[in-house]
Amino acid sequence: MNKVTPFLMFNDQLEAAMAFYTATFPDSEIKNVAHAGKDGPIQSAEFIIGGQRFMGYNSNDGGSYFKFSQGFSLFVDCKDQGEVDEYWNKFVSAGATPSQCGWITDQFGITWQIVPRRFMKLIADKNPRKVQAVMEAMMTMVKLDVAALEKAYDVA
Repeated sequence: MNKVTPFLMFNDQLEAAMAFYTATFPDSEIKNVAHAGKDGPIQSAEFIIGGQRFMGYNSNDGGSYFKFSQGFSLFVDCKDQGEVDEYWNKFVSAGATPSQCGWITDQFGITWQIVPRRFMKLIADKNPRKVQAVMEAMMTMVKLDVAALEKAYDVA
């Protein structure tokens, strides 16, 4: 068991969220579930998304007492533009709302950052002018575009 594990509170959507996340990311699985009553809906669960352990709880009241905010997001490390596109398209197809700078909020209200590794390498450069150019380019994007980020880097 991890020392620290994210615990997500859902409003009657835990089961659907787990199904979507485990189908979307490799190295994912539903570990344990507890039902509300003998034949009731899932009340709580332990699940793995992309190797990261999560705990979840379902309010089962259909209300909107618990809300996620962009103050908490999940960072997805993508090896290249193809992987960025793959995850982005899966989220959009499932009803997610794109924001900006590679951020997207899924149909359950959780915000994800879909980020190519190349972006992280570009902003780690020792030349502050190049880093600033990449950051400025990123700020104009919705989904991150590796080629455009590299162009901004090269031109700076």
